[in-house]
Amino acid sequence: MSEKDNFGGGFLLGTIVGGVVGGIIGTVIANKNNDNKTISDNEPSIKSRRYSMIDDEEEIENERLSLEEKINQLNHAIDDVRVTLLKNTENVDNN
Repeated sequence: MSEKDNFGGGFLLGTIVGGVVGGIIGTVIANKNNDNKTISDNEPSIKSRRYSMIDDEEEIENERLSLEEKINQLNHAIDDVRVTLLKNTENVDNN
């Protein structure tokens, strides 16, 4: 019975960690692809580029805050799984 409990906790933890790692890698790759785009002959004016840069900075800040919130949620989920696993281990040891 304890093997099933350990499998479930490990599976949940692996899913969470894999999702975070995949999200971070996807964000990094997407940002690199955006940086590598070439500027066309119809280059935007300096004023519109400034506004674009401000928008990009705001988007980056929003994404950073969103990622921090998701990391906090994952840390709480990991702590919950750890507590559950410790309780299950104590129950097995007591029986």
